[in-house]
Amino acid sequence: MASSRTELMTRVCWVPLLALTLLFGSVRSEPQVPCYFIFGDSLVDNGNNNDMASLARANYPPYGIDFPGGSSGRFTNGLTTVDVISKLLGFDNYIPPYANTNGDQLLTGVNFASAAAGIREETGQQLGPRIPFSGQVRNYQSAVQQMVNILGDEDTAANYLSKCIFSVGMGSNDYLNNYFMPMFYNSGQRYTPEQYAQDLITRYTTFVRSLYDYGARKVVLIGVGQVGCSPNELAQHSADGATCVGNINSAIQIFNNRLIGLVDQFNTLPGAHFTYINAYHIFEDILRDPRSMGLSVVNRGCCGVGRNNGQYTCLPYQIPCQNREQYLFWDAFHPTEAANIIIGKRSYQAQSNRDAYPMDIKTLAHI
Repeated sequence: MASSRTELMTRVCWVPLLALTLLFGSVRSEPQVPCYFIFGDSLVDNGNNNDMASLARANYPPYGIDFPGGSSGRFTNGLTTVDVISKLLGFDNYIPPYANTNGDQLLTGVNFASAAAGIREETGQQLGPRIPFSGQVRNYQSAVQQMVNILGDEDTAANYLSKCIFSVGMGSNDYLNNYFMPMFYNSGQRYTPEQYAQDLITRYTTFVRSLYDYGARKVVLIGVGQVGCSPNELAQHSADGATCVGNINSAIQIFNNRLIGLVDQFNTLPGAHFTYINAYHIFEDILRDPRSMGLSVVNRGCCGVGRNNGQYTCLPYQIPCQNREQYLFWDAFHPTEAANIIIGKRSYQAQSNRDAYPMDIKTLAHI
């Protein structure tokens, strides 16, 4: 992983130095937390799927066209939201994927995220191998055992982990690649939106409790964004290709509301500091006034094919749009770096009292 100085020099050619300085600061100090552990799907996967025989991979151009070193497995042109958050937390390097990390490297944190992963085991199976939430938790438990060996004993490891940030962003695929995909799954016929949200929350609770039992104390639960506004859903279900798909977004809001309740539930546990990031609201804000945030295209991907560039992923070596800093979406589902910077910054430091509950990540880091 390149140093922050090398990354800065590489990126100067396409991003003004002033913008980077304003975003991440020019003087480095110790990170605000000793480590950062990430659980999620393709929105934050940074390479865990690279060696899998899966359709859910992004280790080829034009993915990573604006990222130092090129296509790394990130499903965007540059930084993901957790890359932005890691820099704002003060880490010199981006948090590495679990697939490439072991030993002392674990002590600064690991990214366990896997593209196509869901809360439910079967979610995303039509795309091939992936690591569902349960598998990501098992990988974390294995990492903790290694950390216990490195740090000397369980008490020392527990004390160390209690100071770290954990972020969980799961659920998007359980709607996109399960509930609203009737050609592959029957969950949409078996469950009402309320029943499905409760099923997801029940499973989610079990997995997050396992993280708590293995030392997680400062935990960020990231809500599902407005999936019904993605180019793929607009292409398939929006009459004008611009109006968001209401039944998808309504179902997601049911899940998100129950996730907020989960934060309150976990905050009753000893030493627990859980918080909720309202990605749905942040996304809603962007769509309400995109031009104020430097964006001008919000209903189509920067690369892809078909209506709204709504193909699932960019084609290998496809030439993307030139003005990608003005696009909300990179491909049919995933935000551009420009959008990820907005979302990551507001997750770290809330700009609205609706961005986070009960606190933003910056506040959580300093508890």
